[in-house]
Amino acid sequence: MLWHSGLVSALLLLPLAACSYDPPTLAEVSAQSSAQSQAQSQAQLQAEILTRLETADVVYLAETHDDPADHQAQLEIIQSLDQAREIAIALEMFQRPFQPTLDRYLAGELTEAELIAQSEYETRWGFPWELYAPIMRYAKANQIPLIALNTPAEVTRKVAQTGLDSLAEADLRYIPPLAEIDTSDTDYQDWLRQFLEGHGGPHGGLSFENFFAAQVLWDETMAEGVADYAAAHPDQQVIVLAGEGHIIFDYGIPSRVARRLGADLTQYSVLLHPPDATLTETDDHIADFFWTSAPPAKPE
Repeated sequence: MLWHSGLVSALLLLPLAACSYDPPTLAEVSAQSSAQSQAQSQAQLQAEILTRLETADVVYLAETHDDPADHQAQLEIIQSLDQAREIAIALEMFQRPFQPTLDRYLAGELTEAELIAQSEYETRWGFPWELYAPIMRYAKANQIPLIALNTPAEVTRKVAQTGLDSLAEADLRYIPPLAEIDTSDTDYQDWLRQFLEGHGGPHGGLSFENFFAAQVLWDETMAEGVADYAAAHPDQQVIVLAGEGHIIFDYGIPSRVARRLGADLTQYSVLLHPPDATLTETDDHIADFFWTSAPPAKPE
């Protein structure tokens, strides 16, 4: 057993120690060895996942927006895949009208502070910038293309309040044709309804139908952005950073990218943390892989 060799090593060192040395107990050695074994198993599993991800046309990294561990995992996965092949990073955090702003940042024409200000990041996304900053800095340093995916907030808000039929001509510029906004997935509707009921229902008294239409518009807009880029750059792997609600069960972005690009497309989704109890209650396919980050080191 693994703990046995560790215990033998500890015993061999005893004659060299000072008299005040307290040897580790069997339980302590066993716990340490178990932790090392777990870390090795986790590292091996992560390496196997990364090998699989290298073969994909599109990789989805499903995040909880305010979880630092998820964003650290995203950075590590991006760095690994960047060593294997040419990549691009598609971002829910930036809305489509601000693609030129991302391009100017990559070109060195904007500082990080100017990128934040000119993309209106604080008001249009709002999660702490430092969660995403290492990824953005890595992309800039390595000249990895960045793709602004998201629907303009004004359009999403309008649909959530008054429905798709309320959109004016000016609202259509950054979204797919309305005929491509497919709200027919009843499983998706049921899942989102159940999720919202557990969180007090749609905010602001919005109707579920309009709320769902806004969610699907969000998905379809991001899917169009991913599909258009992937079709135009077949030699690049597209890595999508988006909230788990747009990725899990393939309800959101993945199925809509597949609809646009066809059966030959290879996609993998990664949930960056273990699924919660509400997800594991179903037999449905949640994600292709679960990525378990190492727990933070305990202070000495």
